[in-house]
Amino acid sequence: MPLHLVPVRSRDACAFVAMWHRHHQPPPGSVFTVGAADERGILRAVAIVGRPVARHYDDGQTLEVTRTATDGTKNANSLLYGAAWRAAKALGYTRLITYTQVGESGASLRAAGWRVLAQRPPRRGWDCPSRPRDDRGTDHIARTLWEAA
Repeated sequence: MPLHLVPVRSRDACAFVAMWHRHHQPPPGSVFTVGAADERGILRAVAIVGRPVARHYDDGQTLEVTRTATDGTKNANSLLYGAAWRAAKALGYTRLITYTQVGESGASLRAAGWRVLAQRPPRRGWDCPSRPRDDRGTDHIARTLWEAA
């Protein structure tokens, strides 16, 4: 089934992520969002691109794909990763990054021409006695940092 890019409102992309993403909730904000629809116009996947979560990457020239979600349609994620990089460059950004968790192959990223920058060890979490925080299910999980080539 051929896919094509479609504009998606941020709130609609967040609702799609809430429905389809395996282990994350929608992110709190975005710079832009993009979707992939089938030939009937049915939304099959979304990508949410925002400022980098890690503050040392938040240099004004870098964006991060903070979420992608798909209903399982083949090639949707790689279409969105490629589109996100083209859009970020068109907006004047010079770098686009994202992360995958251990156990995720990164096949969509490789298909879109992205490359591995680093392997990150599991984080111990953000909770501390002076500022208690809930575990969002992503602590204690190793990650891979990717960059659009």
